[in-house]
Amino acid sequence: MRIPECKVRTTYKEASCKSSTGRPGTGRSLYSGFPRRPDSLSAFTLPAIPAREDFLGHPKGVYVCFFTEMWERFSFYGMKALLLLYLTKYHLFGDNAGLDLLGAYGGLVYCIPVIGGLLADRWLGMRKAVVFGGILLVLGHAGMAFEGTAAVNVGGVVTRDEGALRYTYLSLALIIMGVGFLKPNISTIVGKLYEADDPRRDSGFSLFYAGINLGALFASLVCGYLGETLGWKYGFGAAGVGMLLGLVLFLWGQKYLHGHAEPREPALLRESVLGMRREWVIYLGAVLGVVPIAWLMWAAGNGAFALGGELSLALMLMLLVLVVVLAWFAWFITTQCTPVQRQQMLALMAMIFMCLVFFTLYEQTYGSWVTFTDRLLTKDIAPSLVRPLVPFEWTSNWADNLMLFVHTAPWSTYSLLLAPLSFMLAARLSDRSPESKVPRLLFIAVTLVMFVCLARDCIVLPQTAGSLTYLGAFFLVVLAPLFAALWAWLGRRGRDPSKPFKSALGLMFGGLCFIPLALAAQQVGTTGEMASVWWLVLAYLILEIGEMCLAPVGLSAVTQLSLPRVVSLMMGTWFLATAFSETLAALFGKLASVEVDAEGAFDVAAAAAGYAGLFWKLMWIGLACALVALLVSPLLKRMMHGVK
Repeated sequence: MRIPECKVRTTYKEASCKSSTGRPGTGRSLYSGFPRRPDSLSAFTLPAIPAREDFLGHPKGVYVCFFTEMWERFSFYGMKALLLLYLTKYHLFGDNAGLDLLGAYGGLVYCIPVIGGLLADRWLGMRKAVVFGGILLVLGHAGMAFEGTAAVNVGGVVTRDEGALRYTYLSLALIIMGVGFLKPNISTIVGKLYEADDPRRDSGFSLFYAGINLGALFASLVCGYLGETLGWKYGFGAAGVGMLLGLVLFLWGQKYLHGHAEPREPALLRESVLGMRREWVIYLGAVLGVVPIAWLMWAAGNGAFALGGELSLALMLMLLVLVVVLAWFAWFITTQCTPVQRQQMLALMAMIFMCLVFFTLYEQTYGSWVTFTDRLLTKDIAPSLVRPLVPFEWTSNWADNLMLFVHTAPWSTYSLLLAPLSFMLAARLSDRSPESKVPRLLFIAVTLVMFVCLARDCIVLPQTAGSLTYLGAFFLVVLAPLFAALWAWLGRRGRDPSKPFKSALGLMFGGLCFIPLALAAQQVGTTGEMASVWWLVLAYLILEIGEMCLAPVGLSAVTQLSLPRVVSLMMGTWFLATAFSETLAALFGKLASVEVDAEGAFDVAAAAAGYAGLFWKLMWIGLACALVALLVSPLLKRMMHGVK
């Protein structure tokens, strides 16, 4: 599971940024292209958060952000775990069309946050941006729950419910726009809850990242399972309900944010623009922007206006943005940087490119890995312990259906509801009795219950191709503390590898992770029988080792190597690289497309050969890029000029 956030180094007290020469720079929040004004609302007027509002060693507002982001990631990854399977199995899209839509969706999801962050930092403020983004996300997920009539294939002619698909394209566009407003601002709020020199800051972000990973972990188990067992609309609907709960919790917890998410200059929002208040112009512009994005989704899914059948409109839009960014970058480093700064910025761009390559490999987990698992692998981790799914039928009685859902849904569904409620109760009890241990014990007990439910669902529930995507977040949660301890241990001995070397290691593991899957595909081609799911488990383990080496390093490099006045644009470049990785991953996934007939049958040997060929290609691409990165890592280290 990717972590496309960074440790925001600014608070309303203005954390000091250091330029490459070591001099303090102008404090700026992430995505800001604008300096703060002395007369604006800032921590110059906002008091520090009182110590009595701490909970388990951190401000209560951090937990508000934790659960909000947990639900947002739950909704996003829950939907993503189902999307390709939903398109290919319910609406009978071909692999190519399904991957094209998945790639366009994933690419635009990581392009729009650049705009949302800029609007929030300059005018809206983070609270308004998060609330607006949350509303769009809830509407988008609600639309995805409208599945319409299943497609039919008669004599090779597929008839689809085009009305339902229009809802799907519009819903995807709403989700893209909603993520654009919510995602870049939640992490920024966390940074503002700590003083600039607060030693708890790093651990606070680690806690926040745990929310991201837990959201992704539970999303696959809950949404992936519900979508493929109870019905697609239940998987998508669960994602929408999760986002709604996250939005409610965020609004409930405003008192714990102490005004740190408010607009810097509220008067600017009341100014008249085009005959309307600026705030409503922003909202209206975003809503109107959903329409062309929905059209881009339709074009991607139908192969319309694609040059050579591969270059979609969405990809052309991203290429245009890339050209603009690269032109700006060339101008900036040649005219605005000292020689040292220029080398640091070039080193950063090289590391961003490494991240692009890695995440192109990584995003196969929601593309070719999902279809490969669905078609050619067994699903259950411990088959002897799995509780068989009892056949059932929905009735016209809503009460009976509700009870059926309660008895069938994963236990994690209820633990996800219990955790935020327990925090809300514990926070209020802590407000009344700050010294009491009861709130802490309550919250810790519920957390343990969550993990018990999680373990049960991983072992007892019959897994699906969608639900097994939980393995990425699972290994990330397990490996994170181990790698943190490893880097600290090496650092104390002066042997902590450089950032470029760690990135090269990440690319190496990103390539190696395809070996188990290639061997599994070859086994299927030889025997004609499904290969063991443990090949997939091993692949995920190797892949997440690579992510732990590379992803945190890349994010850290953006904040350390960028000049303070352009850190927002460089973080935008990071997001743009992430967007391209989504689209490129879809293009590679199409190399292993499988032709499925009207009865849902396919040539197993040909499919296995196609998947094996793709996985071996991606392995060699990963290893070749890793070798190049390893060879240039000493040069990049020198170009960083002492930045660790």
